[in-house]
Amino acid sequence: MKKLSIIALLSIIALPGFAETAQSDASKSDMVVEHKLTDAEKIKLKQEFKDEIKSELKQEYAAAKHSEKIAFPHGVQIGAGISATGGLNGFIGYANKEFDSFWAKRFGVRLDFATTKPIKSLINDGIDTVMGDDGIDIGDNLTIADGEMDASHFAALVDFYPFGDSWLLGGWRITGGYAFGDMDMSANIAGTFDGLSDRYEFELSGQKYAYTGNSVHGSADLDWKYRGPYLGTGFDIGLFAGLKIYVDAGVVFTNKSAELSLDIPTGNLQQYNGTTWETVDVPELNTVINETLSDAQSELDDLKFYPMVKLGFMYRF
Repeated sequence: MKKLSIIALLSIIALPGFAETAQSDASKSDMVVEHKLTDAEKIKLKQEFKDEIKSELKQEYAAAKHSEKIAFPHGVQIGAGISATGGLNGFIGYANKEFDSFWAKRFGVRLDFATTKPIKSLINDGIDTVMGDDGIDIGDNLTIADGEMDASHFAALVDFYPFGDSWLLGGWRITGGYAFGDMDMSANIAGTFDGLSDRYEFELSGQKYAYTGNSVHGSADLDWKYRGPYLGTGFDIGLFAGLKIYVDAGVVFTNKSAELSLDIPTGNLQQYNGTTWETVDVPELNTVINETLSDAQSELDDLKFYPMVKLGFMYRF
């Protein structure tokens, strides 16, 4: 298409001289009498050639623009890493630093997700290692023997790079979006009294309780179902050929706080009525447990910021 356009253009330039030369040669040879083009016909012919060239150029431009639209969108990015409060983290998104537009090269989008399921056993082993063989002492001869964590989150994020594609600072971003998820932490509580008594005594909100025997077992649980706007910051540190290290840190502003619960087995549990021990009153025990947890719960109710910290590798195509 381009070759035809160039040939047509050259034809317009050479046409007047070629016509005059042909006419001169015909006159000299007296072989053919040709019709001489008028000025108006020459102008019309030139205009027709110009219109044809313009039409061809428009077609070529339209084809080039269509090719750009269907081309692979440079700037697609994927990442995988570890989230301190979410487990195995990953994302897919788009951010093109090569746009000519001042604003277009400063914005990106991501879909972010995390879950502890693929590495749940590794996390729980780490918790048990921190607690040690003897657990964590919480007083009254009670210890947290072991713990578990199960968490996940999802988020739609918009990244803003204030410095665009500039060196070094171009990797810094401010991130906003919306996130939701859940974190559940549980711990088994156990206690053993090594004295000569045949019962294990403890108090909840001033009420005495005792297990027949010298041991006790229970569990505590913290469940946090959160959702809300996310605000954070982060950095992409380039390595080579599109491979980068990414760091994210921020919080979810949620109106839902974590909820505490405490489970105390009642199979061989007794309560003291002031003079003697008697079988525990379960409804009364539940009321006492709620009173015991109320102080801790009130502190958790003031905590409306769910933290997120992520570290991993990303690749931008």
